[in-house]
Amino acid sequence: MLTRSSPGVSDGSAPGPRPGLARAVAVVALVALAALIPLLGPSAALHGTGEAAAPGTGGIGLLRAVLFAALCVPLGELFVDRLARSVPGAPAVRPRSWAPYAAGVGFVAALGLASVVSTGNLVPHSPADLDVGGLYASRDGKLALLEVNAFAAAGLCALSRRPASQIWPLAAVVVAEALRAHPTTEYSALLGSGLTLVHLTCASLWVGGLLYALRTLRGWGVREAGAALLGLYARVAAVLLAAITATGVWSSLRRMPSDTILDQLTGTAYGRALLAKVLLVAAVAGLALWARIRLSRAADPLTACSPARAEVVALSVVVALSGLLTALPVPIRW
Repeated sequence: MLTRSSPGVSDGSAPGPRPGLARAVAVVALVALAALIPLLGPSAALHGTGEAAAPGTGGIGLLRAVLFAALCVPLGELFVDRLARSVPGAPAVRPRSWAPYAAGVGFVAALGLASVVSTGNLVPHSPADLDVGGLYASRDGKLALLEVNAFAAAGLCALSRRPASQIWPLAAVVVAEALRAHPTTEYSALLGSGLTLVHLTCASLWVGGLLYALRTLRGWGVREAGAALLGLYARVAAVLLAAITATGVWSSLRRMPSDTILDQLTGTAYGRALLAKVLLVAAVAGLALWARIRLSRAADPLTACSPARAEVVALSVVVALSGLLTALPVPIRW
């Protein structure tokens, strides 16, 4: 008589591989790889450009990338959870929320960035270098404090009976980042902040939403509901990608005029990092298209999860590159 072994139960002949451990090792390796991009990227991007990096560029880029990732996770969960509720026959089971952990990580990253702002954008070497009271005296300081408090509030909301309420402090972080990226001395700063606001919101929903959608599918045994959820996400993601592309191109043209953009893409650190990000996003778009084709034409629509997982990995590198971009010197308008 043939017997079917249960998942995760060994037959006693030999210890089999532990998928949970392998997955954890892969995640740690991915996080380490993504962390190397903002840490080692400035020296590679600045090489031969004649530009000077600000003190602590690598650390600031890493903190900013961590902050972006901490923003993506809860926004993606709220977004996909809303989509899942509209799927007919969808199971009520949901994966465990990572929002409280993301809020804690975001709080630490925002606190680190606020400490840099408190020292006049210099890397603090001791607590005596910090001027916390001085944060209230500058626009950047107030925005940094807003982000710290917003992540703390988001964490409390995520642990409350109404986790959806964390949307408001998370929105405050997005607004603060959009304003921080465009100081008032910049030409048409309000327009730049508006573009960054849309760009960051859509990117967070795209990255975090895909991650949570794949986590949700793992817990659903109903293939029809899983395919329906992935299809809903794919349709919204197409709109998000269009908005990300439009705002990204517009923002780039504001900082690098069309008659100089080709030179600056290869001759400036910001341009090189931006070019790498554009190429990677193009690859991600290709993976998304591949997943969409599998979803609509394959005998088993859930085979679309394979390119979607590769898309998540590539998007994590995009987030790291985004953190690097915020730390590099802005190109000169020739």
